[in-house]
Amino acid sequence: MLVRDYMTTDVVFANLRDGLHQTLVRMHERGIRHMPVLDDHERLAGIVSERDLRRPDFVDPDENHARAFILDDSIKVEQAMSPVPATVTPDDDALVAVDLFVERHFGALPVVEGDRVVGIISTIDLLRALRNRLR
Repeated sequence: MLVRDYMTTDVVFANLRDGLHQTLVRMHERGIRHMPVLDDHERLAGIVSERDLRRPDFVDPDENHARAFILDDSIKVEQAMSPVPATVTPDDDALVAVDLFVERHFGALPVVEGDRVVGIISTIDLLRALRNRLR
């Protein structure tokens, strides 16, 4: 069981200078919770999660809101992302990803070949694989 067998190859990326609101909207539109972040040379610079975008320092502090929302795009992804993320390769055993998810509490990992991001693998991808094996 290799990472390539379970990874998502249709990756949605963020850029370091994308605004947080814009990024959150793109996540909701695509039904995803994690985005690799690329620098201007299209190299992996970090990863940003929906949880990162909802940190208290990035949301509307008005207590009258039932749910906090990001105010605008003045705060950039670079300020919210996790820099230098752990990665896996397509040829890694899927258990490498599982171990990272369990030990480091990650929700997704960029899949890289050399300096290029070729996919992303998430806990949901591996749960789907498990579901298919259990059927």
